[in-house]
Amino acid sequence: MRIDKYLWCIRVFKTRTLAAEQCKTAKVWVNDELIKPSRELKPHDVIRVRKGPVHFSFRVESFPTSRVGAKLVTQYAADVTPPDELKKLELIRMHMMNERSSGLGRPTKRDRRLLDDFLELDVERDDQ
Repeated sequence: MRIDKYLWCIRVFKTRTLAAEQCKTAKVWVNDELIKPSRELKPHDVIRVRKGPVHFSFRVESFPTSRVGAKLVTQYAADVTPPDELKKLELIRMHMMNERSSGLGRPTKRDRRLLDDFLELDVERDDQ
C-alpha cells in the first residue's frame, strides 16, 4: 500500500492530498529515509511524521482496505512515539491554554456568563 494512502487510512492526515503533500515536503520518513508519496509500505516498517515541532512514530501492523474508524486504527498501526516527543506535545498544549489573553477571540462560557450578569445589572439600574 502507498504511504500517502496508508497515512490517510489510519487518520494521521485528514485528506490523502494533504498526506501526499507532507511526503513531498520532507515531513514523512520510513525507516529513517525520506520518501515519496508513492513509496510502498511493508509490514513492520516504522513511519515517522513531523506535525509542527512534534515527531510522531507508527509501526505498520497490517493494511486496511479503506479509511478506518478511530477505534480500529490500533489494528493497523502501533503508536511507537518516544515519550520525550509526547512530553513536548503536552508542553505545547499547556502553553497554548495559558497563552490565551483575556479579551481575544470568542469569549469562554464563564466570560459569557459574567458578561450576561453584568448586562442584567446594568438594565436593572436603568429601570429604577
